[in-house]
Amino acid sequence: MKSNKICNPKKEVPEGILLNDQDYMTILLSNLKELTKNMAIALTEASNSKLYTEYKSMFDNLIKHQRACYELMFKFGWYSLEQADVKKISTLSNDLDTQLKNLEK
Repeated sequence: MKSNKICNPKKEVPEGILLNDQDYMTILLSNLKELTKNMAIALTEASNSKLYTEYKSMFDNLIKHQRACYELMFKFGWYSLEQADVKKISTLSNDLDTQLKNLEK
């Protein structure tokens, strides 16, 4: 059976009760994702253009660091992707088309 996983060879880290590099990177990526989501909300609710510009700069910086963290984790094999099945994509696309048509009624 063919694997649909897309990943790099995993860099081994010490196991045990103490946090290792993978644990720290997982925590960092999770926090960056949460900060990015919250900053997106702050952007939409900024009360003036100066504040929006400052928030946008922070947001862009967060996104840059989030991407770098993800890429490093992927490089070390700590983050993997799954190749989507064509049938699954087609089914989901059809479902979304149906939902859209129902909304337009």
